[in-house]
Amino acid sequence: MITVTAIQAAIGYLFDPFLAKGALLAIEIAALAMVGGAILGLILALMRLSSVRAVSSAAWSYIWFMRGTPVILQIIFLYDALPVVGIELDSFTTAVLGFMLNEAAFSAEIIRGGILSVDRKQSLAAASFGMGPLLTLRRIILPQAMRAILPGMANQGISMIKGTSIASVIFVNELTFRAQQIVGQNFKFFTVFAAAGVLYLVMTSAVAVAQYYLERAFNPETERKRRPTLPALTDGVDRPAAPPARNLLWIDAVRTGDTLVPVSEDPFVVCYNVQKAYGQKEILRGIDLVIKRGEVVVLMGPSGSGKSTLLRLVNHLEPLDWGQITVDGKYVGYEKQLGGGLRPTRNLAKARADARIGMVFQHFNLFDHLTALENIVEAPVHVYGEPMAKAHALGLDLLSAVGLAAHADHLPHRLSGGQQQRVAIARALAISPRLMLFDEPTSALDPELVGEVLAVIRRLAKAGMTMMVVTHEVRFAREVADRVIFMDEGQVIEEGPPNEVLDHPKHERTQRFLRMVETRAE
Repeated sequence: MITVTAIQAAIGYLFDPFLAKGALLAIEIAALAMVGGAILGLILALMRLSSVRAVSSAAWSYIWFMRGTPVILQIIFLYDALPVVGIELDSFTTAVLGFMLNEAAFSAEIIRGGILSVDRKQSLAAASFGMGPLLTLRRIILPQAMRAILPGMANQGISMIKGTSIASVIFVNELTFRAQQIVGQNFKFFTVFAAAGVLYLVMTSAVAVAQYYLERAFNPETERKRRPTLPALTDGVDRPAAPPARNLLWIDAVRTGDTLVPVSEDPFVVCYNVQKAYGQKEILRGIDLVIKRGEVVVLMGPSGSGKSTLLRLVNHLEPLDWGQITVDGKYVGYEKQLGGGLRPTRNLAKARADARIGMVFQHFNLFDHLTALENIVEAPVHVYGEPMAKAHALGLDLLSAVGLAAHADHLPHRLSGGQQQRVAIARALAISPRLMLFDEPTSALDPELVGEVLAVIRRLAKAGMTMMVVTHEVRFAREVADRVIFMDEGQVIEEGPPNEVLDHPKHERTQRFLRMVETRAE
């Protein structure tokens, strides 16, 4: 029977310095092992995701072995084996190393699962702005993956704190080992182990509390405090003064749309014999295309005809199988070989950034963990090295230009589809693009929201932005396009001015497609 005296004795042991030192030692072992295990686990997770089979197989072999053998045997092995090869470590260090190596295997799979939970479109959007793999991982993928990673890592941390008792097999004087020493002297099993249990509960509760606040911090549903926005860089009047002239051109064009720039005769985008296949399926079969500087070209055609693939090839989001594509006379992500062929450049991210090609996706692909303003300044600051104050001023001006100044601090899920797409356009314009690619920018929108997005694109067209637009909006193509290109089964079937292709199509396939589109519109 549990007496009041026993409970009081147990409470007294809670403050026993001897047990407290053991608890502190358990925390130190667990913390060091978790940090080291998480770092090594991240490396293993990236190795597992590698397309190089030897790298992914090596990581999987390590994970298979460490997860499949008891941690107590691993620690004993390290304790006995390391001195044989001339490595002398004390018991504490050996315990930390053993737990860390074991934890890395479990952390790797938790982290890999978190990374895989992030929509691949997030990586695609980051790549389109010239963000490299490591920058994308640090700025885009991991912050979003943390929501899936944290519960598993917190469980591992709690298990690690409780599992430090295993270290007693190599004479680490941690909490459980010290409790056993006390019991060996006074035989008060209940009071001593009850106190040790409460100490473990306190330590693991601290991990649970930390998990709660971290999950709130990484939860995109959590409302953020509105921060005072940086003032626009002005020169005394109500317009920005510091951003470069090219940025001002697009801000003014989007805001007013009263500028009309004629199309140049200079070729800007040149595609020659472009071919692309996925496995045995041919997507593009010898595309030849020249787009002039300032020209707006609308690509139309049935789904699967290769329109979106062509856009991704222009920005080198997909590699070419054959042919050549140049933007302003330069290859994007390729360089000439001595024999005349092309080879990929080593730094593809830099090549994309140097090309300054803005891309707007069908499903917006805004970075879910960043506000509207943060989405816009991400590439200028972290890819192009713009000062934060200057990037913020430009971002606020762009948001104002697309009618979203009041939504600067809103996360994407708080915006309507039309608002998200306008933020996506502003984000693409923030890099001072020389070419804009629109991949069905209105197909994911309700009909009521289509007009507000198309209005922004119309104003860009008037200002002379070179654009390639994939769309099924016949009315928009008729109003904005300088040329309409109809594609089917990876080939250009028909091209010409909108009034010719849309009103008087010559090819039977074009006629059939336009009849279907008009029927759906009715």
